[in-house]
Amino acid sequence: MQTVWLHKTTYKWMGLIVGIIILLLSVAASILFGVHNTSWRQVLEAFTSYNGSTEHIIVREVRVPRALIAAFVGGSLGICGVMLQSLTKNPLADSGIFGLNAGASLFVVASFVLFGVSSLASFTWIAFLGAGVSCLFVFILGSAGRQGLTPLKITLAGAAITAFCSSMTNGMLIISGRAMEEVLFWMSGSVEGRSLDILLSLLPYMLAAWLIALLISSSINTLMLGDDVAKSLGQRTVLLKLTMGLLIVVLAGSSVAVAGPIGFLGLVIPHIARTVVGKDIRWLIPYSAILGGILLLLADIAARFIAMPREIPIGVMTAIIGVPFFIHAARKGLLKK
Repeated sequence: MQTVWLHKTTYKWMGLIVGIIILLLSVAASILFGVHNTSWRQVLEAFTSYNGSTEHIIVREVRVPRALIAAFVGGSLGICGVMLQSLTKNPLADSGIFGLNAGASLFVVASFVLFGVSSLASFTWIAFLGAGVSCLFVFILGSAGRQGLTPLKITLAGAAITAFCSSMTNGMLIISGRAMEEVLFWMSGSVEGRSLDILLSLLPYMLAAWLIALLISSSINTLMLGDDVAKSLGQRTVLLKLTMGLLIVVLAGSSVAVAGPIGFLGLVIPHIARTVVGKDIRWLIPYSAILGGILLLLADIAARFIAMPREIPIGVMTAIIGVPFFIHAARKGLLKK
C-alpha cells in the first residue's frame, strides 16, 4: 500500500498554501540568483525606475521571463503527466515516452531543413503542431482494433512514433550538414533566451487546459474505477477520454513549443504528488502543477551554477533527475509482478 503524507482535507489545503509559498520563493530565487546576482532593490527599480543598466536589462529581459516560463511550463508538464498516466493507466507514461517531444522535434528540424525556418518564434507554433500531430497518430494507432484504446496498445504506439520521429530527425540532421545552432539550442530543452512574448501567446491555452482539467477531475476519478463502472454510472467515457487527449495535446504541445523537449518531468511529478496527497485526481492536479513549477525552477537555478560561468540545458538537468526515478519506478513495478 502506498504511503500518503496528507490524509485530512485540512492538511491538504494547508499543504497547497505552503506549496504556493515555496513556488513564489522559487520564482524569486530564479530572478535574484545567477552568474550576475541582483538585489531586491534592483529588481524593483527595473520596473519602477528603469535606467537601461545591465542589471535592469538582465532582470526585465532575462530573469523574469525565464522564471515565469519555468513556472508555467513545469506546471503544465505536471498536469500533463497526471492526464497521461490516468488515461493510459500506465505509471511510466510521459510526453517524451509517448512521442510528443519527438514529433515536435521532427517538425522543427523539417521546417529548418526543408523550408529554411530558423527563428525561435516560428519554432513555437511548428513545435505545437508537431506535438499535436504525433499525439493524434499515437491515439489513432492505440485505438485501432476491436478492443479500442488500451494502455498496452497506446504505450506501444507511443514507442513506435518516438522511434520513427527520432530516426527521421537524426537522418535530416546528418544529411543537412547546415549550421543549425538555433535548432540544436531549441532541441536541448531550455528556458534560457526564451522571450516572454512566446509564453504570453500560448498562456491562454495553458490556463484553459488547467481549468478544464480541474473541472473534469471528479469524472476522471470515476473513470479510474474502470470503464464498465463509469458507464454504469452514466459517464460518457469516450467523450471524457477524447477531452483528456485534447488536454494532453495542448499542455504538452504548448510546453514543448515554449521551452523545447523537456523530458521526465511529467513522469516524476505525478508520483511525488501521489505520495503527498494520494490518488484523488482533484488534489493531484493542483499539487502536480505546483510541484512541477517548483522542480523546473530549482532545476533551472541549479543549471546556472553547476558549470559556471556556462549553463547546461535544463533538459539535461531533468534527465539527471528523471532517469534514476524511471529505473526505480520500472524496478518497483517488476518487483510487484
